[in-house]
Amino acid sequence: MKIITHSPQETIDAAKKLGSLLRAGDMIAYKGGLGAGKTTFTRGLAIGMGLGDSVTSPTFALVNEYRGDSITLYHFDMYRISSEDDLESTGFYDYPFEENVAAVEWSENIAEFLPKDTVYITINSISENDREIIIEDGGRFAAAWD
Repeated sequence: MKIITHSPQETIDAAKKLGSLLRAGDMIAYKGGLGAGKTTFTRGLAIGMGLGDSVTSPTFALVNEYRGDSITLYHFDMYRISSEDDLESTGFYDYPFEENVAAVEWSENIAEFLPKDTVYITINSISENDREIIIEDGGRFAAAWD
């Protein structure tokens, strides 16, 4: 599924729709260059999940947690991760993913360690404000955009 957005707010709105459909155990894996809008998209996911909009880039923290009453969104940055040992040192395997949702920036660095049912989201910058968002989800969320 492909979506074109023309502003950060439209990117947030698209992600809100997806966020409202997520459930415990979902893993979101982002692909996209620096400044593509991965954190902006995550802000929309958090809003759609009912977690508010105080989302910031996890670049220096490696992971940010956004807690709700019944579910947490873990937002990872794997930019500096290049091996399974690096991944293990982040504590990645210790998070209760089956009860929560995870969104992983720079997922290509840990692709071989992601679950087979991971939802892949590629964000391509077309221009300063325009984004092409490709959601690979096996058709799970297609009805939301019909």
